[in-house]
Amino acid sequence: MAKVPEAYYQFVMDCAPYVYVVPGAGPDMEWGRAAFAAAFAVDFLFEAYFDPQFDDRSSEIEAKIVELADWMLTQQCTDSGKQAFGGFKSAEGSTAYYSVDACRTIPALLKAYELTSNTTYMNSAALAAGTFLYNMQHKPSILGVHDRYHGGFARAATLADAWLGQMDVECLYGLIALKMLCESDPANKDKYESMIADAVDFYRQGLEGAYVYFDPLPSGDGKWHRTDVACSTVFDDCLAYALLGVYDNEGWSPTVQKAYQLLNAIGASPLYAAYNPAVCWAGYLNVAAKAPACDYYDCVTAGILARLRRDHDKPAYQFSAETVSSHAEAFMFWGAKHADYAPVENKQAMATVCWLGQLLLGYEAPVTRFTQVLNSKGEDLTLYPVVEVGERAAYGAGVALKAIVLPAKAEETLLEPGYIPSDYLTLHVFTPLRRRDKIRRNGVDYEVTSVQEFTFKGEPAFRKASCRRLIGQ
Repeated sequence: MAKVPEAYYQFVMDCAPYVYVVPGAGPDMEWGRAAFAAAFAVDFLFEAYFDPQFDDRSSEIEAKIVELADWMLTQQCTDSGKQAFGGFKSAEGSTAYYSVDACRTIPALLKAYELTSNTTYMNSAALAAGTFLYNMQHKPSILGVHDRYHGGFARAATLADAWLGQMDVECLYGLIALKMLCESDPANKDKYESMIADAVDFYRQGLEGAYVYFDPLPSGDGKWHRTDVACSTVFDDCLAYALLGVYDNEGWSPTVQKAYQLLNAIGASPLYAAYNPAVCWAGYLNVAAKAPACDYYDCVTAGILARLRRDHDKPAYQFSAETVSSHAEAFMFWGAKHADYAPVENKQAMATVCWLGQLLLGYEAPVTRFTQVLNSKGEDLTLYPVVEVGERAAYGAGVALKAIVLPAKAEETLLEPGYIPSDYLTLHVFTPLRRRDKIRRNGVDYEVTSVQEFTFKGEPAFRKASCRRLIGQ
């Protein structure tokens, strides 16, 4: 499988720190430039700097990292009389400083510091965490109040000193930043560790319940919320960022397992038959109904979830990386339709390209005992994913599939009218197949009728799929 497409690298080099770019027209000036876009670009370029694929471009990569890091500094509030002191603008033209933007920006500044030894980047990161995020977690010192603010981070402060008190679960991504600072700024390690402990203790309930934010009293209702009035739907990327932050801090803990399995178990529905969570997650997920709530993937989550999947959900990791690599241009857009990967909107997204670039940079095909057997003994088939159900199903483009193919056992097969025993097959596969997908073997088509997942040490190992020959196709 190819590494990072040249188009990804050139997009970052040419367009960062713009948030969105319209192909053929240039940056989307409505969104403009943002610190988080610069930060994610630095994250990608830092990995590229050390990758053999870009050995001959290390000088230009370092120069771009310096350019982006210097620009991020211009987005930081340096007025010590403001509640936003130490924070970063949500966008270049904004007067709001969100906690999550500091959480996203600090790791990039620390990587720029590691690469260049420029202490200005280190000092900026320490200010963003030790002052801004600390104040957002304890109420701003400008008010003379230092009491612990539940443990979560208030959403934002503005230059007019307005205080947005809701606490977003997405800020758990900031655990990565605080953990890095424990190493880079050991003099304040105790402070950072205390902030980590408070955040995890507070947000754990929200993450495990798949909530997006908490609205504290007295201005709010003192309850956890999702994105809609019915409290059923969530933004997938917010929870993916939160998951990665907690995973970085405590590994494959019960909290991480519970949250990941809850969201990843949301599969295709009659309305959105093409959805496969192994690719990445839908832009909206209806947690209450356990169904996708839109017809498109939030492409960035393929990258955000990559490390967790590499370690604990290898079939999804492989399927996601292979899908992105095979449709690299389509996945440059922030949203891609489940059925055909067509863009939701004609905007390529900097965050998406940077996260997917990191996925492809670090990707190596998983090697397990099952994949070794599969590669040695498996049969080459073609998978046609179902994209629409009804009286006559519709299927997407075919992709290669390896499987151990066995005839179905007579004692496990209930023959249906018009079928004979040889019309049934059993497949053992690594690929995350779904019910009603189509499999072609030696020119004969079969429909997947059921899928059973087998685990090893609590993690997906392979799937057993029962198939029945398609008649009248």
